[in-house]
Amino acid sequence: MQKIIDRFISYVTIDTQSDPNSDSTPSTEKQWVLANKLVEELKQIGLEDVSIDDNSYIMATLPSNIDKKVPTVGFISHFDTTPDFSGTNVKPRLIHNYDGKDIILNKENNIVLSPDYFDDLLLYKGQTLIVTDGTTLLGADDKAGICEIITAMEYLVNHPEVKHGPIRIGFTPDEEIGRGAHKFDVNKFSADWAYTIDGSQIGELEYENFNAAEAKITATGKSVHPGYAKGKMVNAIGLIGEFMNLLPKKEVPEHTEGRDGFFHINQLHGEIEKAELELIVRDHDKSLFENRKKLLKKIISDLNKKHGDYLSVEIKDQYFNMREKIEPVFHVVEIAKEAMEGLGIEPIIKPIRGGTDGSQLSFMGLPCPNIFAGGHNFHGKYEYVPVESMQKAVDVIVKICELIARK
Repeated sequence: MQKIIDRFISYVTIDTQSDPNSDSTPSTEKQWVLANKLVEELKQIGLEDVSIDDNSYIMATLPSNIDKKVPTVGFISHFDTTPDFSGTNVKPRLIHNYDGKDIILNKENNIVLSPDYFDDLLLYKGQTLIVTDGTTLLGADDKAGICEIITAMEYLVNHPEVKHGPIRIGFTPDEEIGRGAHKFDVNKFSADWAYTIDGSQIGELEYENFNAAEAKITATGKSVHPGYAKGKMVNAIGLIGEFMNLLPKKEVPEHTEGRDGFFHINQLHGEIEKAELELIVRDHDKSLFENRKKLLKKIISDLNKKHGDYLSVEIKDQYFNMREKIEPVFHVVEIAKEAMEGLGIEPIIKPIRGGTDGSQLSFMGLPCPNIFAGGHNFHGKYEYVPVESMQKAVDVIVKICELIARK
């Protein structure tokens, strides 16, 4: 456990926030700092074919230690952190033998991690938690996954009595801005299937995710002195407001769960002459997803018929539900499930209410379910990870490799 703690802390104290407004890969130069460190660490623990390309994608191999031919399995995580909350000057703190009570993250600013609000904390009474100081995120998403993969590979290198086939490792930049798989070379990776180690609570095993699109609504208006505006002014802000009022009121993130889809407005800005609204569209069901996009177009069409052609919509698909690519090779899920059960971990199989590199990779020809990394409350100051969950993730990775070799 101490090795996991030390390794994890060495990662999270390096700022690796990605930037959606950058066109480069990686989107921020500072991601190279951790990327280069990981390359050296993979070499030091004894992996082969360690490489990093011009876009900071890292790959490495642990060769098979058995005679028979078995499938090549991959394990993938990302090293960037979200731009949604500061990842600069992270100061992780250990809470030993957690007592189930409030954790004061920052006394000066009265920032408290409380089980009254985050009741998942009570699952980890008696365990060791790594928390923030209340001013930054932690970075368990997904530096916990990287830590677990490297620790598992180091264990296999040092314990050749554990039999396994060929294993491929991949670490990516820019997952948090939706580009983690964009330049991933699936042919070079050359695995039969892989697992992203990027889930949350211990036991999570996911092979479904949202179908996703982004939409931009633009309204153009006509500015006239408000005292003489009757019949002349067209207020672009008002048009956007009317559009918003026509969206389904309860089909938003704060009122949905499970497989429910939603519309989510995430940016709004404008003036009388021009206003823009950006939103995302999500649904697990492909036909419902298509209907949601049609609804946006219909609302715009109806408003233009009512007011004139002042509104436009641009919709771009982002990623799709990987379930359709996983189900034909469902044994990859069953192996992970068996590994967890063999370790006394109850698998929590549920759809991801978000996206994953595994979705894009699955559609690129690399089936890639998602496994827990152990962290909670990602993308904010209340993020934490139980060290015991990280240890269990290491055990699951090792057990998967054992099972593939045995089967």
